[in-house]
Amino acid sequence: MVLDELFLLDSLAYLEGLMAFVVFVMLSLVGSPYGRYSSQHPGRCVPARPAWFLQELPSMAWPLFECVRPTAARLGNLPNRVLLAMFLIHYVQRTLVFPALIRGGKATPLFSFAAAFLFCACNGYLQSRYLSQFAVYAEDWVAHPCFLIGFALWLLGLVINIHSDYILRNLRKPGETGYKIPRGGLFEYVSAANYFGEIMEWCGFALSSWSLPSAVFALFTFSALFTRAKQHHRWYHEKFEDYPKSRKILIPFVI
Repeated sequence: MVLDELFLLDSLAYLEGLMAFVVFVMLSLVGSPYGRYSSQHPGRCVPARPAWFLQELPSMAWPLFECVRPTAARLGNLPNRVLLAMFLIHYVQRTLVFPALIRGGKATPLFSFAAAFLFCACNGYLQSRYLSQFAVYAEDWVAHPCFLIGFALWLLGLVINIHSDYILRNLRKPGETGYKIPRGGLFEYVSAANYFGEIMEWCGFALSSWSLPSAVFALFTFSALFTRAKQHHRWYHEKFEDYPKSRKILIPFVI
């Protein structure tokens, strides 16, 4: 049974890596259909707050479930516990905090909601089960340069992501409608500072974990968010004549 589940996890990891390329191509061609672009994709929708809560919930539930399972063989090791906690912290914020702070918010098309829920369910299972049952680290892995650099990147990315979301939420004063140009933080350098932070998070997590599941997760995150960042960047330039020409799409001073 253990070997069968390990084979399943490996298969899911390779499938997620393949889907990263499929998603990159698809979203490059048709764009992301949620948020400010949801009106371009008519059909049934899910209100913003419950959509975010429900679609992110599996990625919070899986690590919590592993924490209480008596058969979680590897959670006696400090590196495994820290890595699982890194994954869980992000999804506690994304599942509970982020939806509660949404002001208004565009409804999410049902297809996008279902796709996000499926991804979070599969990836939550993959990361949580791998770290709790199969990942083997030396006890001093938490002092290894790969872990320390990765943890620093993850923490910095988390802070950037949360701060950038705060800026976006507070663009409009009470009673105002419409979109504004984001100002402050890394938005002075890129159009999608929140996505840059999230990509940094999972690249740092992949470096700390040094595993195939975490690497394909970082790849998938980049594929999905880079295409949406390009979409945002193009939309800002089309909508605002005074949009800063020096801003890059996603990575400051690079792209």
